Amino acid sequence: MDKKNLDDEFEKIWNEKSTSHSDSIKEASWQEFHSKTFTAKKRKLIPWRYYAAASVLLFVLIGTGIYLRTKPATETIILAETVIENTTSKIKYVDLPDNSTVALSPDSKISYGPHFALNRKIEVAGAAYFKVTKDKKHPFQVFCNETTTTVLGTSFTVKGSDKKEVTVELFEGSVQMNVAGQDQKWILKPGEKFTYRNQIAAVTEFNRFTDFDNEKLNIVSTYIEQNYGYKVVFPENYKDQKITIRINKKEDLKTIVALLSEMYNLNFEINENLKQITFQ
Repeated sequence: MDKKNLDDEFEKIWNEKSTSHSDSIKEASWQEFHSKTFTAKKRKLIPWRYYAAASVLLFVLIGTGIYLRTKPATETIILAETVIENTTSKIKYVDLPDNSTVALSPDSKISYGPHFALNRKIEVAGAAYFKVTKDKKHPFQVFCNETTTTVLGTSFTVKGSDKKEVTVELFEGSVQMNVAGQDQKWILKPGEKFTYRNQIAAVTEFNRFTDFDNEKLNIVSTYIEQNYGYKVVFPENYKDQKITIRINKKEDLKTIVALLSEMYNLNFEINENLKQITFQ
């Protein structure tokens, strides 16, 4: 087949594959492709069926405006190597390989990949409270539904639901929030709550403290038992003592116990088997 017949045959194939475009667009795209493909420089003749296949591929790229510039896919988590699930009715405390800790709520689970200390990415289903060890070289990221929480600080909660709703409450430090498919970023400060539902993100304030204003010590004991699962026993003559104190709702239990011990000049003993704290 001579060059003119080859040109005519090739142009016919090109136009048949471009039926959704106007004649002017088809002609312009054909001329551009023709000038780049059939140069005056001698080259080895390739069978026309290969050119036809190439024209179909090029049309797909031109017709969709892709030109290999599609947006990269959303970052995916490394296939989970470790899955930790809380099937109990109480909070489960988990130590992570990087020395961070997680308070995992009932009916919740976390999963993460190998070499976690170097690649600190973790996925949450349900609700969890994180206290993160700082490491500027290795960001700590929590994935929940369509959101990503990048840790710039230390302690926060993440809660996701089956309806793709996510709530993040920041207690200490700062975190950065991202939503899949959106360029906007949200930087949270302590006391701020990020909520994502129905594809709408919002940042509001929440009360991260519990205040006791001239309350009896047994009120604080009840608070500790309800929130930490430990029974607190004070000496009989201290039960009517009054206390004014502000406690971060996610404060470490040992910090609270040490503070009470210092305030009332009492020693304490923690019995892990009985889940009981005794002051004396």
